[in-house]
Amino acid sequence: MAVALITGANRGIGLALVKAYANRRDKVFATIRATSDRTELDAFAQTRPKWVEVLEMDVSDPAEIGRVRRKLEAEPIDILINNAGVSGPDRQSATDMDFDGLTETLGINTIAPLRVANAFLPNVQAAKGKIITLSSQMGATGASSDSLAYRVSKQAVNRLMRALATDLKPQGIPVLIVHPGWVKTEMGGEGAQLTPEESAAQLLKLIDKFEIASTGRFLAWNGKELAW
Repeated sequence: MAVALITGANRGIGLALVKAYANRRDKVFATIRATSDRTELDAFAQTRPKWVEVLEMDVSDPAEIGRVRRKLEAEPIDILINNAGVSGPDRQSATDMDFDGLTETLGINTIAPLRVANAFLPNVQAAKGKIITLSSQMGATGASSDSLAYRVSKQAVNRLMRALATDLKPQGIPVLIVHPGWVKTEMGGEGAQLTPEESAAQLLKLIDKFEIASTGRFLAWNGKELAW
């Protein structure tokens, strides 16, 4: 049995990952914001009380991260998945930017994954585990200015995670940056190619076989290497 901690676990890919891990009898700590709609997550957790524990943790709040870290202080974590994220403000082009929205997007999509990874690093070290951050191919270098806050936040988190991979490689802890595909979520829309369940199933396979030799890579859900 593996132990996974998954942020942003109340909907979309996060919820699908919770279900996928719990259904194969891995222990899951599912973190959500206190204000999130947790109806579906709680209903599933009630059917898997041994495998799913829901914890309130806003990834943009260092105090909440610290509180959950203290609660899980003695718990080895095999798989840490940074999934929580936002799509950014309504106005996010280079000439019409909601700067408060840009700051919030960077805080959640870029800074929080590194903060969470550092906070729970002792847990991951105890299990000789893995750190996974869900990014996006929209974070690849390019000239597009649409969804600019989101693109910048993903490109920046890719760089942070690659540096984390470099620092943790001597300890044998692999860090994976992964694009989960274009998924039918609130963010991806109904026209997307994959369901959350299809994406989660492929992500599990990718994470299971991911080893230190591949640390720092930016891969798609199907294992394809992505340039950035």
